[in-house]
Amino acid sequence: MQPTPSSVPQRRLARQARQRFVEGICGGLPELHKIVLDFLTTLISQTGTAREMQAHRDTWMLYQQRHAVWTDRAAKAWREALAPHTSTNRGQLAPNGLGNQFELLSDDVVENKILASRMALTLNEQVGPQFDTLRQRTQSLEGQDLDGNDILRPETVCVLLVEQWVEAGMPRTDLQVVVDPLQRELANLLQKQYQAVNVFYVEQGVTPQADLKSRVRRTASGGVAGVGSESGAGGLASQALAQTRDAMAAAAAARGGMMAPPGRHMGGMGGMGPAGSMGQYPQQRMQQQPPGYPQHGMPTGFATGMTPLARARQRAQGVMGQLRRLLTQPATGFDMVNAPPASAALAHALTAHRVQADTYYSGVATLMEDYSPAGVVQVAGAVRERSTELKKKASSAGEKAIIEVVALMFQSILAEDRIPPAVRVWFARLQVPVLRVALAEPEFFSNLTHPARQLIDRMGACVMGFDATSINGSALEAEIRRVVQVIEQYPETGRRVFQLVYDEFEKFLSKFLTEKQATSRLVSVAQQVEQKETLAIQYTIELRTMLKDMPVRDEIREFLFKTWAEVLALSAVRDGAQHADTIAFKRTAADLVWAASAKPHRSDRAQVIQNLPGLLQRLRQGLELLGVNGATQDAQIKTLTDTLADAFLSKTASIPQAHIDAMAKRLSNLEDFIGDATLGEMPLNADNIEMMLGIDASSIHVVADNGAPVEDNMVAWAQELQPGTWYTLDHNGSSAQVQYAWQSQRKQLHLFAAVDGSSYLIQLRRLAAYLQAGLLVPQDEEGLTVRATRDALAKLDANPERLLG
Repeated sequence: MQPTPSSVPQRRLARQARQRFVEGICGGLPELHKIVLDFLTTLISQTGTAREMQAHRDTWMLYQQRHAVWTDRAAKAWREALAPHTSTNRGQLAPNGLGNQFELLSDDVVENKILASRMALTLNEQVGPQFDTLRQRTQSLEGQDLDGNDILRPETVCVLLVEQWVEAGMPRTDLQVVVDPLQRELANLLQKQYQAVNVFYVEQGVTPQADLKSRVRRTASGGVAGVGSESGAGGLASQALAQTRDAMAAAAAARGGMMAPPGRHMGGMGGMGPAGSMGQYPQQRMQQQPPGYPQHGMPTGFATGMTPLARARQRAQGVMGQLRRLLTQPATGFDMVNAPPASAALAHALTAHRVQADTYYSGVATLMEDYSPAGVVQVAGAVRERSTELKKKASSAGEKAIIEVVALMFQSILAEDRIPPAVRVWFARLQVPVLRVALAEPEFFSNLTHPARQLIDRMGACVMGFDATSINGSALEAEIRRVVQVIEQYPETGRRVFQLVYDEFEKFLSKFLTEKQATSRLVSVAQQVEQKETLAIQYTIELRTMLKDMPVRDEIREFLFKTWAEVLALSAVRDGAQHADTIAFKRTAADLVWAASAKPHRSDRAQVIQNLPGLLQRLRQGLELLGVNGATQDAQIKTLTDTLADAFLSKTASIPQAHIDAMAKRLSNLEDFIGDATLGEMPLNADNIEMMLGIDASSIHVVADNGAPVEDNMVAWAQELQPGTWYTLDHNGSSAQVQYAWQSQRKQLHLFAAVDGSSYLIQLRRLAAYLQAGLLVPQDEEGLTVRATRDALAKLDANPERLLG
């Protein structure tokens, strides 16, 4: 259909907007290049394995050679995408329309789509609101929604950028190395250009109005399918995520030698929203879902090399992005940067609730004390009624939307049956304080690290392994009760009180988790073991460095590295690094090196003979400190004295006294120079623990490093575990529910406590290996508030009218 004469200027205006946008992003390519180059330059300066360092250097060198081709091709591809009705089979994300033709997708095309869709997901979290406004304005000019390949779409920008990287002669794996800094800078660039085009539209008088009711789409059967075309309250489906699923399905078809129509899955599966909504026929569509898709809708192979924790965080960012777009749509008009003050009636109601909280909840006191599931249901009903009352006081659509979202979030929390009822009834009282924060601080809806979210997540994660009988009346329940009451009565609205009690709760946990006498003693011994072994490794490294260019006999080197480093470490832990005995042992190392070197001069030999009794005495004291006595000690001393005797006859070069003095000086203050070391095969076992504790250690399972290969990102994940969190541990064929109780100062030793009283002391790399192999699985991977947000979005997806109703 040809546009009417009156619509031609409008379409010309939209075309001008696209041209401005494309020229703007093309102008940002030099900065994208700089970000990537700086990142790769930093990467090659970092230490790692020889293979990793060589790979980083290869990536840097290839990028230096090919970056100009990439940026030139990307600019050309973006400009070519301006042509009307552009269609290409090079791998662009297909439009949603049906097509009769079929095509066989290559692996490269599919992989490009997947990587581009991942980038677009991240970009949408930042640019979503600006893009949504731009899309609506462009739609009002053209009378139709943006084509699936429209250059204004973030996913189209990304797929062209990815394609040109590969076509410029650089491997896709190199792009995955730099994707994080690249997509952050690209998000900033798109955000700036979307804002500029929106300003251009406003200057031209393009300001379409929209309300919630006009955005409700209905299916042929009359059911509500969602709000908005892409990013409204009920649609909630990120197009980039849906297209990632398209790409994954196409990959399954292409690699299996099957044909797939462009833009459609084999089997005709419709897009599934991240909130869990699948439109019509959910059971049938789940059956048609291709391999590799868990029920939450994210491909299991969505990010190669990512830990489950990283994938959970990525999904969480997606949920927060959906919530942000829901609240900032024109129908609600909530300002996510500068929230307006609450309307007078609502502010008065919230203040009255704070002042009269105890009085209000006294009306449901019997329900609060009823720790049965039925009691929790009744409490949830009472809290829901309170939300309805507050909603009636609201005077704006934004306030109503926030009250509804917070109410639905707490409805989900109160329905979480893994949390003991005794704790859930206290969570119920947090709803109004959280609502006060949400109204005053829009960051609550976009920041996963907001202290209000962190506090609720931490308290929830710490109680998920307890049943009602074990939590009721415990110190943990009492602390949660205290936290809620402090928040409830705090006069200030904002994050300050949540941050305050969050810090207090963390301090409480550090004591609560290790307060049992047996656990406390085990922690103390484990900490000393870690300190001693860490120092031993560090002393060995420093001794090797100092002796690298000195003519020292192998027997002396082996003794210093394997035995005397242990003496220095044990003395430093027991008495202190600057204790007289420790300093004497350090000086002994330097004296031994000098005594065992060649002595061509008579005066040097005389000095060795004179100092030998004292040197041997200190060596025996050090060996006794390690428990080396009797015949074993005598054998060690004989080896050393034989080496010293040989030095008298040696004709090799001697070690200058200045070198010996420098070594002694550095040894005396060695702790100032040494850094962190990763413990390898620490001699840690149950027998040693039992000997040091003086107690029966039959209930202590020591899981030491066994040299199993483990990825670095898994080690990093192991170091991020939060005390108090519950896990399922599969050890030696038996499964146990364990709580992460403690980590040592250097994060090399980790303690888990099981509900039956047994303990598991695990070394860092072995812990990482368990995480990597799925032998240690978190019971709550994504967090209580993220799951509550996801549930709230799903309810609004099914019933969008309730948002402002």
